[in-house]
Amino acid sequence: MKPGGILDRYLAWEWVKIFAATAIGFPLFVIIIDISEKIDDYLAQGIPPADIALSYVYGFPETLRVVLPAAVLFATAFTMGAFSRHLELAAAKACGTSFHRLVTPILLAAAVATGLAMVVGEVAPAATTKQTELLGERERRTDSRRFNFVYRAEEGWVYVIGSLDEGQRLLRNVQMERKGTGGEYPTLVVQSPRGTYDDSVSRWTMTNGRLRILTGSASELAFEFDSIHMRNFTETPSALLSEPKRPEEMVYEELGSYIDALERSGGDGRRLRVAQELKIAIPFTCLVVAIFSAPLAVSAPRTSGALGIGIGLGTTIVFLLMVQLSQGIGSSGLLPPLLAAWLPNIIFAVAGIVMMVRVRT
Repeated sequence: MKPGGILDRYLAWEWVKIFAATAIGFPLFVIIIDISEKIDDYLAQGIPPADIALSYVYGFPETLRVVLPAAVLFATAFTMGAFSRHLELAAAKACGTSFHRLVTPILLAAAVATGLAMVVGEVAPAATTKQTELLGERERRTDSRRFNFVYRAEEGWVYVIGSLDEGQRLLRNVQMERKGTGGEYPTLVVQSPRGTYDDSVSRWTMTNGRLRILTGSASELAFEFDSIHMRNFTETPSALLSEPKRPEEMVYEELGSYIDALERSGGDGRRLRVAQELKIAIPFTCLVVAIFSAPLAVSAPRTSGALGIGIGLGTTIVFLLMVQLSQGIGSSGLLPPLLAAWLPNIIFAVAGIVMMVRVRT
């Protein structure tokens, strides 16, 4: 069969129609249910109807990100199931076209869906943040000041700040600390009553303060300074002003930086490590479920179209349960976060490859 021929285009078009209907229809179905359950609460909180409607527009990418693997599964199951049930598969085999060759356009389409899921995964965090602001779940900060807060930065630094005025680019009562391990890597503490930010050079200047070097012994070194520039202190006033984000509001690299800071300060980042790896693993599920569902859909050629629905719902439920289970296992430390996040994909991929090999071509 010539690549890009009539049969390839026919299969691809049938797959795309079902995929698009599912990818758009499922999120809309979820939105309708969510609105019907929460609309009274939103209105009681005084949220304008326009903001409620707009929040669901911003929430669409996150829902789509989760639904895309199921859309691929439904499209593959229905397309191959119908192709087999109407004896088109038998006719293609009789003309010398193997099953493995027939599913090639579907696997290529699933690979494109994987790329789409990756793109949506990068867009969804910012949109989710906007959604939570519109619904009042995250305070929309209009004030340019913040008082008495702690900021955990990279390289082990922790900032305790008395006040921040973004408009004046001014900090007051600042203590910066980096925990050390001994004489070769001492603990550093910088204390300053005032810090100013220069936008032209993008750096802070701390004034009239003290630098303490603690080596772990009874003695310490202390220096007073008129002004000092801290190489590690690169956060802008707006960054210091921002609220902490939830994992779903951060892209892959941003979440990784947050986890590093959390672990440096003694926190447990295993659950978040699994969530970070799932940001890559879930998009690749699109390709995995196509490999799994294509041979499964043709295993019972005379079964009605309800088989596609059963395959789709059953497989989606099993996969989601496996994701939740693997998250729990990874969070407890029984499996490395990377393996815990990819374990459902590995199991489904192996099962799919085995079924692919066993399909009569």
